[in-house]
Order: sequence, then C-alpha cells, then structure tokens
Amino acid sequence: MTAWVAKNRTTLVVAAVVIVAAYVFYYAKNDIAPSMFGAAWGYAIPLVLAALVGVIGERSGVVNIGIEGQMLLAAFAGFFAAAFSGSMIVGILAGVGTGLLAGGFLAWTTVRWRMDQIIAGVVLNIVATGLTSFYLVSGKILPGVIPNIEVPVLSAIPLIGDVFFSGRSAIALVAIIAAVTVHLALFHSRWGLRTRAVGEYPSAADTAGINVERLRLVNVTIAGSLAGLAGVYLSMDASSSFERGMTAGRGFLALAIMIMGAWRPLRAFAMALFFGFVNAVASQLQQTGGVSIPPQLTGTLPYVATLVVLAVAAGRVRAPGAVGQPYVKKDQ
Repeated sequence: MTAWVAKNRTTLVVAAVVIVAAYVFYYAKNDIAPSMFGAAWGYAIPLVLAALVGVIGERSGVVNIGIEGQMLLAAFAGFFAAAFSGSMIVGILAGVGTGLLAGGFLAWTTVRWRMDQIIAGVVLNIVATGLTSFYLVSGKILPGVIPNIEVPVLSAIPLIGDVFFSGRSAIALVAIIAAVTVHLALFHSRWGLRTRAVGEYPSAADTAGINVERLRLVNVTIAGSLAGLAGVYLSMDASSSFERGMTAGRGFLALAIMIMGAWRPLRAFAMALFFGFVNAVASQLQQTGGVSIPPQLTGTLPYVATLVVLAVAAGRVRAPGAVGQPYVKKDQ
C-alpha cells in the first residue's frame, strides 16, 4: 500500500486538490454549482463510455477511429426501434446490439482481414453518417422515458450523491460501474494481463499460448456494446430525439480523453469529467451573459481545452507498443 501511494503521489495530490476545490465551489456558489456539476456529469456520461471503448481497443492493439460511427448508428437504431415498437427496452437492446454489430464489423475488417485500422474506422463513420441521414424519419417520438434511480446511502452524500447517484438514469450508473470494472479487469485479472500483452508484445503473447487474433476480435466487438450504450444515452436519455450528426464529434473527443488519460479507465473517467465541467462553464457563460463573448465562441471552449491539454500531454504518455499494427503469425 505504501509503495502504491508513493508511486501515485502526484495523482493523489491532484485528486485531493480537485475534490476540495469542488466542495468549496459547491458550498460557496450553491445557487449555480449543483446545476453546473449535474450538467458536467450529464455531458461526460457518453464520453466515459466512448473512452472505455477506445481504451479496450487500443490496449488490445486496435485503433478505433470508428467510435463516432458506432455511437451514431446505435443512437439511430435505439431511438427508432423504441419509437416503432413502443418499447423502451426494445430500443435500448437495439442500440446496444447495433453497437456490438458495428464493433464486430470493425474487429473483423481490421483483425481478420488486416485492413488498415484508420481507414476501417473512417469507412464506419462515413457509412453511419450516410445510413442515418438517408433513413431518418421525422415526427417520431419515444413511447416513454428511461426512469431515474436513487442509489441508497450513496445518494445522501453531499455533492457526490447529488451529481452521480441521485436523479440519474441507469445508464449513468452503468458508466461509473463500467469504468471501475474495466480498470480492475485490465490491471487485476487474467483477461487484463492477456489484453495488455497482445497490445504490447503480440509475438510474445502468441508464444505464451494466447490466441492474439481471437482476443482482439472479442475485445473490440464487446467494447462496441459500450459505444452502443453511449449512443442510446444521447438519443433516448439526454435528448429523447434523434438528429443528423447528433454525436457532434464526441467519438473523436473520447479518443482525446483516452490519450490524456494515458489509456487508463479511471484517468479517462476523470478527464471526461473535466471536459464535462468545461462544457458546463461554457453553457453557464451563455446563459448568464455576464461576459460579452459570442455564443459561438463559448461553444468551442471544450474543444479548445482539448487541444490545450493534448498539447501539454504530448510526449508524456505512451501508447501501447503494438497499437495499430496487425499481427500475423510466423507460421502463416
């Protein structure tokens, strides 16, 4: 334990400072702070899920540029499946299933066919944009809403309970559970050890008896379900509607969050919260009108912050050694 604290001392100090600052702001500005923190988490939910998709894929050695397309297809399928069937459950299952299918497509083309991973992701994004625009039907509405839940005990915690565990849908809770679960699995399980091995040294993993191709196929496909859930959140929870291009670059922002989180799930979770808060600040500036800044400019704040943090983080993080490299067995 002492060794772990010493190794992560900087991270722990930064986390402590951020938490203290958040509580100070929460009590000092109680008129606007709760809504800002709530909006920050609402914006961060799909980013957390999408960033986990990137973490799982790249830790396995596969670059997933197609997260944007996976989310868009899932948002479309979930919304219209619910609208036509009259069942929210059918819509959620359709969205998650579409995410799985899109993940399977990306996995098969990049791992089995060894297609260039960047091109495969771009193709997925283009196909998603074209299909969702061509088959879009206006005037459809959802048959209901995804119910909010209250987590006993945790919802009573000041600030943390109000933001994360009170008045949120099950998808928000799944995002938290997924981040913790993927982190523990990635660094404290046999699956995680094998995944990191095929992402760093696939030839050594193959020599040790790990089926590199199969593990990459399974990981990238299963990760698609998280992208599907992120898409479902956008169209069936956050807005209750589907619009062309409604993902609005969140898939690419999630990749930036993954990099700034050093390909670690919990750090990516923290970075998603940071960008969610930046977006909440931009929204607050637009609503209050306290500063004479055009709304078009304040709306770019999250993306400007992305560029700044990426520039600072450049060179300080290292991608998995074999990411983006197709693996061919020596005996093939």
